[in-house]
Amino acid sequence: MTKIFASLIIILLASNTLRSQKATQNNLPNILLIVVDDQGYADFQPFKNHDTTVVIPNISKLANSGQIFTEAYTTAPVCSPSRAGILTGKNQFRWDKHASWGPGLPETVKTIPEYLKEVGYTTARIGKNDLGRNFHKYDTREYPLKHGYDEFLGFSAHAHDYWLLSKNIEEKTPDPKGTSALLGPLMHNEGTKSYKDGYLTDILTDEAIQYFKTPKDTPFFLTLAYNAVHHLIHEVPQKYLDKYKVKPIQNYSPDSLMAYGKHKAGSYAAYYDKYSRAGAISASDLRGYYLANLNCLDDNIGRILASLENEDLIKNTLIIFISDNGGSPLTGANNSPLTGGKYALWEGGIRVPLALSWPNKIAPGTVENAYVSATDILPTITQAAGITLTDNTLDGKSLLHPIKDRILVWKWKKTWAVRKGDWKLTNTNENHWKGEPTPLYIKPIVDNDALKLFNVKEDPGERKDLSAQYPDKVKALEADYNNWCQTNIGNY
Repeated sequence: MTKIFASLIIILLASNTLRSQKATQNNLPNILLIVVDDQGYADFQPFKNHDTTVVIPNISKLANSGQIFTEAYTTAPVCSPSRAGILTGKNQFRWDKHASWGPGLPETVKTIPEYLKEVGYTTARIGKNDLGRNFHKYDTREYPLKHGYDEFLGFSAHAHDYWLLSKNIEEKTPDPKGTSALLGPLMHNEGTKSYKDGYLTDILTDEAIQYFKTPKDTPFFLTLAYNAVHHLIHEVPQKYLDKYKVKPIQNYSPDSLMAYGKHKAGSYAAYYDKYSRAGAISASDLRGYYLANLNCLDDNIGRILASLENEDLIKNTLIIFISDNGGSPLTGANNSPLTGGKYALWEGGIRVPLALSWPNKIAPGTVENAYVSATDILPTITQAAGITLTDNTLDGKSLLHPIKDRILVWKWKKTWAVRKGDWKLTNTNENHWKGEPTPLYIKPIVDNDALKLFNVKEDPGERKDLSAQYPDKVKALEADYNNWCQTNIGNY
């Protein structure tokens, strides 16, 4: 029996070594893109002025093993359009001129996995898939298997319950498939996968670890898209609730008589709405639930890093970590010193944590202060994979060689913003979310739609509107924005 066991160990070690050798021979790294949901800017411990209540040793280990970006922007202040920008390397409002929640994914816009499959990568996505359209559908461009991924396990929606992942709960619930209020089995390739027990953040990690263990003849690209730390923020395993001294809240039951607002008694949407903002949960307690949720996420990132090391993959893997938008004013996130948060084009809604780790390619402990964009992820990955890009409509530039003083533009509903150099011009206001913000939220100095000018290098909190002082700068930036839109929007 001992000999058999020893033989199996030798076979597994040889398999891992062969897999690593093949990737090295091809001179192509494995690539892991980790996208987290609604993490606050100050809730990223590697940043110098982070919130000291946040202790995330594993995310910090990942970030400090390579490079962090102190001024990284997403293309939108909410998940669907932002994720489209990450996936395509393009501002989603190139084809979604109304800059709405649901940009979708045109057939003519190429994605990261489609580029990588052309040079032999195996591709997979685990977790959240949200491009704002065609939720829960398989036969549509927005579904991962239809835009370059070989495998998918997760959900196509804004959010999913962390605990309720079984076929049984889906059958009992009158409204199991909302865009945010979603529960039941996960989508798995062309079918579903039901989980009687387990916590979603742990499950997504388990599935990623299994993916690392599966032998492959080619390097892999895995997008691991957690829904932590999104609503429902209070749904966390008990040990984390105990650590942050917050009480458990009973999970949803189809037998509940609870009703909330427009939703019928017994519906999951009623439960989701009740606990997705301050009210049933006090504003002060939300921070405790948020920290508990983030702590659980960090432990899972630790498991991911340990698995890559155990499988002898870490040395030849490029890891990119990013939040899809700024921290939410309704979950307890902290975006300090930035104004605002998710749902608006203030810095707190679009400036996010971003880190790159690539052993022997990126020096540990590197800090990049140039402003960059989530659209830069695609050209970074394709450069690492040796791909020459010919699409001149890409907005991204490689993060390996940041370009200073470029123009970045944003469109979100009726608001817009532009940054060039140290200056940002915007008409954003506070009309995009409802509910009481948590105590750490930094309220804007103005909430109207007038043009406001900020030097965000010196004043990242956007506390000093300089539009009256520098009218020529206002005109120049407004012209830059209008010229960009006239040149680039509507080509799809």
